[in-house]
Amino acid sequence: MQTLDAAAHLAATDPVTAIDSLPWLAAALAEDRAVGRFAHWGRSSVIDENVGAAVLARAVFEELHGRAGLEAEWPVGNAGVLHVYGYLLSTTPTPYGLKRERWLSGELDRACGLEVGALLPWAGTETLLSRATAAASALLARPDAVTEEVQGRTARIALSTPTPGGTAALAYAVDERIVTMFPVADPAALRAGLGAPRLRWNAA
Repeated sequence: MQTLDAAAHLAATDPVTAIDSLPWLAAALAEDRAVGRFAHWGRSSVIDENVGAAVLARAVFEELHGRAGLEAEWPVGNAGVLHVYGYLLSTTPTPYGLKRERWLSGELDRACGLEVGALLPWAGTETLLSRATAAASALLARPDAVTEEVQGRTARIALSTPTPGGTAALAYAVDERIVTMFPVADPAALRAGLGAPRLRWNAA
């Protein structure tokens, strides 16, 4: 964890060295690029709707997309690049803590019905993007997922069955491409507060 913290603080000024200091991250980006996993993910803005500012430095945004073999025009990029790998290198505080915590805390793992640690970035033999894609896809296939029509686009919001502690896993997709997934402490309140259909959770 200390190595990840150090890399995240270095990334804003020297993203190449920061990513290279995390061999599992550099290797994951290369593997996911080679097999085309980023195609399962949609588009997202790096400008967070809760804080109204970028949660990643532009240099990190560009280096990550370059390693993923994707073209992106700041501030909109691939949601898999940003929400899965980019958030690991974000040091911007939000009302819900650091963006990386979804992959580190174990809450999302439990809410997805997985063992704690199953979504740790450096765990197992599969990349984090591969594991996140599988978990999000399983959620989005639930029959109780909510479908919205937004400006000619189709969005889908899926919530898992809450854990005994009340936390649920949320997955969100637009036009059948995943945008994000994260744990929700009060899923009933989230459902009640959705309001009118719109693009959500930094989707672009």
